[in-house]
Order: sequence, then C-alpha cells, then structure tokens
Amino acid sequence: MAGPGHMGMPRRYLTDEEKANAPKVSKGLLKRIFSYLKPYKWQFILVFITIAAAAVVGLLPSIITGRIVDDALVGNDFGLLIKLLIYALIALTASQVIGLIESYINSWISQRIIYDMKNQMYDHLEHMPHSFFTTEKQGDIITRMNTDITGVSSVISDTLSSVVSNIATIIATTIAMFTLSWQLAIIGIIILPLLIFPMRAAGKKRFSLLTQSQEKNDEMNQVINETLSVSGSLLVKLFTREKKEYERFEKINKEVTDLSVKEARSGKVFRAVMGIFTQLGPLLIYFFGGLFIIENVDATLTVGTVTAMVALLNRLYRPVESMLNIQVDFTRSLALFTRIFDYLDRENTIKNPENPQKPVVKNMEIEYSHVKFGYNEEKTILKDVSFKIPGGAMYAIVGPSGAGKSTVVNLIPRLYDVLGGSVSIAGVDVRDFDMEYLRQNIGMVTQDTYLFNGTIMDNLLYAKDEATRQEVEEACKVANIHDFIMRQPDGYDTMVGNRGLKLSGGEKQRISIARVVLKDPAILILDEATSALDSISEHAIQDALEKLMVGRTSIVIAHRLSTVLKADRILVVSDGIIKEQGTHRELLALDGVYKNLYETQFKHAIEHVRSEGYVNPPQ
Repeated sequence: MAGPGHMGMPRRYLTDEEKANAPKVSKGLLKRIFSYLKPYKWQFILVFITIAAAAVVGLLPSIITGRIVDDALVGNDFGLLIKLLIYALIALTASQVIGLIESYINSWISQRIIYDMKNQMYDHLEHMPHSFFTTEKQGDIITRMNTDITGVSSVISDTLSSVVSNIATIIATTIAMFTLSWQLAIIGIIILPLLIFPMRAAGKKRFSLLTQSQEKNDEMNQVINETLSVSGSLLVKLFTREKKEYERFEKINKEVTDLSVKEARSGKVFRAVMGIFTQLGPLLIYFFGGLFIIENVDATLTVGTVTAMVALLNRLYRPVESMLNIQVDFTRSLALFTRIFDYLDRENTIKNPENPQKPVVKNMEIEYSHVKFGYNEEKTILKDVSFKIPGGAMYAIVGPSGAGKSTVVNLIPRLYDVLGGSVSIAGVDVRDFDMEYLRQNIGMVTQDTYLFNGTIMDNLLYAKDEATRQEVEEACKVANIHDFIMRQPDGYDTMVGNRGLKLSGGEKQRISIARVVLKDPAILILDEATSALDSISEHAIQDALEKLMVGRTSIVIAHRLSTVLKADRILVVSDGIIKEQGTHRELLALDGVYKNLYETQFKHAIEHVRSEGYVNPPQ
C-alpha cells in the first residue's frame, strides 16, 4: 500500500495586501517579462525537452512495478525479476540524470537573467539624478537591486519550470493511467477533488493563524528594537518605565506563544487528516481493482496493473497540489517584476543634451541668471538668484541655516537642474555641457565626507586611476595629511573602515581634500570643508586650501569667519535670493542680514582668528 502521499502542506494564499496590490496582467507586462527570457530561448527549449523526457521516463518505474507483480512474482520467474529490477533502476537513474541536466540548465538561465537585470538596474540607477537618492530609502534601493532581482531566479527555476513540469507530469501520468485501465483512471481522478476541498479549508485556517502570528511577531520585534536599543533603553531608564515595558512585552509574547501553539496543533491535525485522505485514493483503486478482477468486469485487468495504477495515482498528488498554488505563484512573480520595472521606468531627468559642448572652463566666469529652484513644485527654495563669479575669483556664500547655500552650488555640477533661469560657465548653460566633461572639471569637498571601505590609496585614486605614487603623495602633502598617513603601520595601504570610521572627522576631510587636489579641477567648490577640523587642523590646512584655490574659480560655503574674510566677494543667501553681496566691510555697513549673521555666528570667532595670526577682521 502506498504511503501517506505528498499533500502534507496546506495551500498557499495571498495576503490582503498582496491582493490589494496585485499587478494588472497585461500583454505589455508579459511581453516585457518574456523579453528577458528571449535571449535564452534555445536553452529554454532544451529545458522543456528534458522536462518532457523526465515526465515520460518517470512513468517507467511505476509501469515496471506492474510487470514485476504480473510477470515475475505471479509467473515465478526470478530471472525476469532481476531483469525488471535492473530496468527500474536504470529508469530511476535516467530520471535523476535528466532532472540534474534540467536543473543545471535552469540554474544557468536564471543566473544569466539575474546577471543581465542587475547590470541593467545598476547602470540605470547610476545615472539617476541625485534627487532620486535623496528621496528613496537606501534600504528600498538595495532590496530592488538584490532581493527582488535575485527573486527572479525562483520565478524562472521554480515557478515557470514547475508549471511546465507539473503539466507534463499530469498529462503523461493521466495518459498512462487511461492506457492501463480507463475505469480505474476515472475513479482515481474523481477522488482528487475530495482531497482538494479539505486541504483548502485546513489551509485557510492555518494561513489565518500564520498571518496573525507573523503580525504579533512583528509587534514584539518592534518592542524589542525600541526598548533595547541604546537610545530606547536610556529613555526607559530615565522615565522608569521598566515595569510597564515588561508588562507590554509579556502580553505580546503570550499572544505570540498562544498563536504558535494553535498553528502547530492545526498543522498536526491537518497532516493527520491529509494522511487519511491520501490513503483514500489507493484504497479505492485497490477496492475497485480487486472487485473488477474478482467479478471479471475487465478480463485484461491484473494485480500488476492495479499496483501500477496506485503508484501512478500517487505520482499525481504533488503536481496537482502545486498547480493549486499557481495563481499565488503567478501573482507574486508578476509583483516582483512590477517592482523591478517601477525602478527601471523612473525617468532620468538629468542627462546629456543631444549636442553636448565642451568649452574651456579654466578661469572662466560662472553666472547665475534669475535661477529658480525647488526640490518639488510646491516648495521653492531659490526664487530669483542672480550673480556672477569672475574667472579665478574666490567667492564665499553665507546665510542662515536652511537658506539654500548648498543648493546654490549643487546646481553647477548638475546634481539638480534649475526650474527656471540658468547657470552658465564660460557663457554656456551647464545643461548644454557634456555632463562627464562638466563634472571632471569640478572638484567638490562636502561637509559630510564619504570614504569607501578600502585603503587610503584606494580612496585617493578614486579621483585619478592612473595617478603615480609621487602625485598621490604630493596631493596629500598639499592637504597636510601625508605625515599622518606615513605614521600608520600600513601607510597608504591603511584600511579606513566603513565610511572611514577608523579615521577622525578631520583626517577624513583632509583625505577628501587631497582627493580633490589629485583631481586638479578647474572649478573648486568647498561646502563647509573645514567644519570637521579642530583649530590646529584648520590652521594647518588653511594655507593648503589657499594654494589649492590659486588659479581656480572657487566657491566656498563657510560658517568660519577666517574663511569668509579671505573671499574676494561674499554672497548672502536669504529668502531664496541673493540678499546682499560685497566685501566684509561693505556688508557690515549695510546693517542687514550679514551683520546679523556676523553678530550671531562670526563674532565669537574673532579672538580665535587673531590668535591664529590672521589679519584683524574689519569692525
């Protein structure tokens, strides 16, 4: 008698969220999905051939079992028994070998498609505007790049191949059953719904319990993350909430435990019931097969045929169960592709013009003409910004926090595009530049210095791959970081850690400045470049920055008076416009925004400036 069969797991279901967000099936969506499969059509054909072969070869052990019973056992022929057992072994081995070939080809195809999709996604995201990365969550980007695209592998190797394999197995097995005995075949197929209905009912119950359990687990994890984190645990202690938080955790933990017990109990009952039902089919085949033989209803029917029919019926269980989940698998597969296509369809709004220009930019004028900008249409940050920076000059930009100082300079390398007006260099709108050429000529040191997880040398060469060791060391000497590097045990091969965490803020910033020195840009932008430096470090690097700015058009955003005082001209950004501009003395005389900034932000630095040997600031 056959074992309990394969239908031991409940049917899968879509969650309410999945139902609500189920993608709409369209010809265009399916065509787009199959466009990724098309380059591997011959490999797919080979997969389908192996699946069909496996479905047919997989029938042989069951059919041979019938012959073993009728011809070898009943016929008392030991030699034939050995021969049939060898045939069965060969068939089983062939089936496994074909399965391995199919699995290998399938895996190769799925990995190649993942390779193609990841390359396409990475290339697309690399060229997305900076605004995309400031609005999208980093975790979402990583999920689309890794989890979602990798999930395509299961769609191809599991869902698609499983559907074809299940259909082939069902068709081949059904044909074989009807060939052996159409009466018993009908009986075997009729009882399948009797297995499906209880499986649906039990499956829904278990699914409901699993869903509730998952929700409670999420709630419990939220409590753990909030109260046992560094900041959370501190808050619990300061407000003496230990007892309350424990009671809250205990309550949720009890609910999770109760649901887990119910789900486990439901699962055991389900498997027991399904074990009984999966025996029903073979029992009916044995009953009616025995009845037909005893009553001579079908003279061609033998014990071996009945035995083979039972084996074939059991062979139908797994593919039938799997096909019941096809809608769920299909919907989830489409959802996966839809999420991937959502990113691929995001428009790159900042790209090269049709006829890109490459004008000379060294010591050329930068002009802002009635620039209007906002990160969205509803909120305008820059309303009407106009000014000119002569070639080779150093301008400082100051203003209240949130006035848009960084936004002003981010428009030059086209990290964002203006909504109105224009930003031009050498009389050419930056939107008409070849973008790679434009950014190659701009060096930018930001307040939030970013270093890749590698060596100091790796991070420096990011600016210039072909730089010689001498060039690198010269750049580091200009940034006053060479001596520090040489004091490290591994020198320039010192690992900086993730985001440069093994270095201090000042050390990271000086490496960042050295990286820009190595790049040797025509235009220099310093966005709070000395903000992370202490007084000693700042003094050490001021001369380096002054040397770096010689012969370059430079824009400096600074809160430090020592930096502002060295500017050829100071631009004061406020209320979305250039409110004031002039020298330090001229702006103080205006008795406006700059003087207020001077009184609130700069004046406390005067003594520091004097002590460091700078000129006395004008009063």
